[in-house]
Amino acid sequence: MVASSHIQVLDLYQVMLGKSKHFNTYDYRTYAVRRIRDVFRENANLKRSVEMQALVNEANVGHWQVLISQLH
Repeated sequence: MVASSHIQVLDLYQVMLGKSKHFNTYDYRTYAVRRIRDVFRENANLKRSVEMQALVNEANVGHWQVLISQLH
């Protein structure tokens, strides 16, 4: 189970970095990349599934922010 969740986290990291490249503005793109890296580093030792799920939900909000920024 630990290996499975580890793979899921790495996949999420890669997806989020990929999505951050879709921001139209340079400032948003660089902020998104920096923030994604910082959050993943801060939570590298996270073990509790409840906290992991909260961070995954936050990542989904980031996906919607990219979509909304593309509408403007």
